[in-house]
Amino acid sequence: MAEVTAEQVQRGRGPDPSAVARRKLVTREVRSARERLTSSTGLERAFDNELLRVFAQYRIAGSAGTLVLALGVAAAACLWLPAPLVAVWAGIVLMSTLIIVLMARRFLAKAPEEVRLTLWRRLFACAEGMHGLAWALLLLLFVQVDAPGAKVFVTTALLVVSALTVMLSATIPIAVYAGLTPIIMGIMVFFWDRRDMDSVTMALMAASAQLFFIFLANRLYASSVASITFRAEKDALIAELETANANSDEARRKAEEANLAKSRFLATMSHELRTPLNAILGFSEVMKNEIFGGHANAAYKEYSADIHGSGQHLLNLINEILDLSRIEAGKYELNEEALSLPSIVDDCQHMLALRAKAKGQSIRALAEPQLPRVWADERAIRQAVLNVLSNAIKFTPQGGEITIKVGWTATGGQYVSVTDNGPGIPENEIPIVMQSFGRGSLAIKTAEQGSGLGLPIVKGLIDLHGGGFHLKSKPRAGTEVTITLPAERVMDTLAALPEPKAKPRAA
Repeated sequence: MAEVTAEQVQRGRGPDPSAVARRKLVTREVRSARERLTSSTGLERAFDNELLRVFAQYRIAGSAGTLVLALGVAAAACLWLPAPLVAVWAGIVLMSTLIIVLMARRFLAKAPEEVRLTLWRRLFACAEGMHGLAWALLLLLFVQVDAPGAKVFVTTALLVVSALTVMLSATIPIAVYAGLTPIIMGIMVFFWDRRDMDSVTMALMAASAQLFFIFLANRLYASSVASITFRAEKDALIAELETANANSDEARRKAEEANLAKSRFLATMSHELRTPLNAILGFSEVMKNEIFGGHANAAYKEYSADIHGSGQHLLNLINEILDLSRIEAGKYELNEEALSLPSIVDDCQHMLALRAKAKGQSIRALAEPQLPRVWADERAIRQAVLNVLSNAIKFTPQGGEITIKVGWTATGGQYVSVTDNGPGIPENEIPIVMQSFGRGSLAIKTAEQGSGLGLPIVKGLIDLHGGGFHLKSKPRAGTEVTITLPAERVMDTLAALPEPKAKPRAA
């Protein structure tokens, strides 16, 4: 049979994770490209909406500062201009600011899917143009003023307004240009016919400042787009992580339900299979001993013995499956009592002594003296020791030696250790033999009968007691299996039961 590749195994288990990730990336890129093609700014619709929303929030938050600046400039302008004329100009500036704030609030009140981005972008640009024009009217008021300091005052005020416009409107470049254009044009007209050194110097300074503001606006816009992009990627990764966690939890829940259903099914079927199998064993034993008991029927007697042996092996397999299914389903009830580990080990050694003797093996038992009793299920502990010792006899060659040790653990518990000098188990096969129905290469090569359920059953029984199971083996160095029980199960460490209160005697 052709070898099964890792790719085929993975494909049998489900979709390739790398292919799924690549497909998600392609889908995301296609969706992003489609949204950019349908956008007037070359960005995704969500990005355009976020940039407009940030503009609206900045304009609302900066409206108070704009109003304070307008009132301060108006108060200072009264030193050169009549107060009524300055009040009219200030009213125009305040009205343009109020229009922008009302538009921003209306935009934020709309749902994202109801917003027409292109229309609102143009509306905001027009509002910024009106606001810049309102500030540029200040130059018209100071055209005929030749008083000292007037040119410096008006130029400085408009440069401050330009900086404020760039800071608040950077997320919509067209709005920045619309707000700066009236101010730039007004400054050019204001200094057009002036040839004195102060006017030329201030005009050059204003032009340089406006160029810097335009560069700054572009950098702020790029920074805002990058920040929104990073935040969108972070949100997408968090959403994917939450989806993956939800899928993982759902898959784990289904796996647990399937495992529980499997254990229940095995427990039910084991009971159903044992009833007819007991009848087969009974009839095969009758046929072997009574019907084919003579010498003439030796061949048929051998056949019936094979039937009986196969049925007995199948019954043992069913019993092991039943035990494992009970353990996995959490229905294995412990009948705990005080018992002696050395006594159980001694009984198990006598039970398997004939099997070891038939293979010329020697079993050496070593137990520390005066070990106290432990609180455990005798049937479970006996079955665990029998399984471990039976495996040692099964895989140890002719004339081998098996050592059983019983003693204290470093933490105050007790342990049972079974060591053999057999061929051992390769390190990469230890996880295999610890799985249900897992058999290593040694069991396959020697054609030893076994279901591969012994060690999983032992580990499950010891886990029910809160103990530990350790398997240590190397090729050509033998195998050591250690079963440990915690210190809480040693009788000397158990808390004494409270004495019942004496009842008062009747008078």
